[in-house]
Amino acid sequence: MRAVTWQDRRKVSVDTVPDPIISEPTDAIIKVTSTNICGSDLHLYEVLGAFMDPGDILGHEPMGIVEEVGSAVTNLKVGDRVVIPFQIACGHCYMCDLTLYTQCETTQVREQGSGAALFGYSKLYGQVPGGQAEYLRVPHADFTHIKVPEGPADDRFVYLSDVLPTAWQAVTYADAPADGSLVVLGLGPIGDMASRIAQYNCPDRKVIAVDLVPERLARARARGIEVVDLNEVGDDLGDVIREKTGGRGADAVVDAVGMEAHGSPGASLVQRFAAHLPDPVTQGLLKTAGVDRLAAVYSAIDIVRRGGTISLSGVYGGMADPMPMLVMFDKQVQLRMGQANVKKWVDDILPLLTDEDPLGVDTFATHRVPLEEAPHMYEIFQKKQDGAIKIMLKP
Repeated sequence: MRAVTWQDRRKVSVDTVPDPIISEPTDAIIKVTSTNICGSDLHLYEVLGAFMDPGDILGHEPMGIVEEVGSAVTNLKVGDRVVIPFQIACGHCYMCDLTLYTQCETTQVREQGSGAALFGYSKLYGQVPGGQAEYLRVPHADFTHIKVPEGPADDRFVYLSDVLPTAWQAVTYADAPADGSLVVLGLGPIGDMASRIAQYNCPDRKVIAVDLVPERLARARARGIEVVDLNEVGDDLGDVIREKTGGRGADAVVDAVGMEAHGSPGASLVQRFAAHLPDPVTQGLLKTAGVDRLAAVYSAIDIVRRGGTISLSGVYGGMADPMPMLVMFDKQVQLRMGQANVKKWVDDILPLLTDEDPLGVDTFATHRVPLEEAPHMYEIFQKKQDGAIKIMLKP
């Protein structure tokens, strides 16, 4: 089969690799019909390359048709149309019973000190072959799937794999009052969708979205969301937000940016330096002294009101990040964070994936291209060129 493989820092290719096979009775094989490039994939493309090996298959946002099932899989059959969550969970352990599926005790990657195994996401999360491919092996397939109906195009459902539940959890964790204010930092796919969800669920809520890429700002503005262009306000962002929120600051902030924020030159230099060291050295550095570009989370701490909540959905991976604890303690800031527990939110989201399409999923992708164009798509996505905000690959 053909698959998108990691080769080196800022280098991916589309190669012919062996087809996946049923290796455990709880496995299923799906024929992938659509799969996306996620902003988190860019962390592997750039910062976390030390935890990748050449040939690793990327991708964690696939959907498709069941091709084969293992003997122990009882609730899937050949021909079922399914979306595959980005995390692999058993559905019956202690953590799964708490609906903390990203902490599944059956698939935790204990040798790395990590939570549940993820598709296509480095040694840190199990080095499981990913979904940017023609076929995908799905472990624990009884639970690690979402059945969706026939009919609508893949655009209607594919974002259940990651974008929709991640954005939904981000907004839920932020817990902004229905008549209060929510600031979303970053209008990549997660921030864009979080803004839409926050606006749709509570029309009286004041939603303000912040970014610096013109195409991203235009998408949010076109949906009636108030935007702030970081290029225009610069270091005055906190003052601008306080002016828009009665002088107090936002009731809640969603940081949808994560470890590669703009405006963090020191950490950026460290990340770039580490990327050119031998992998064992870089792995050790990132696990003990790694730092993130923290401009976004620092902004969140500044602009949230006293007693407010910050919801972190952007991926962070630093082990020695300096945080302004005095300010956070003094302001009584609440922090909530973590990978989305995908299936926890599916029942809330599915009723919105109707022909009315209130969240705009049918037109969410900016690019729909054959799988073979993946290397170019990674490049323009990373460089924020050609209006690339969400890219769908078609095997």
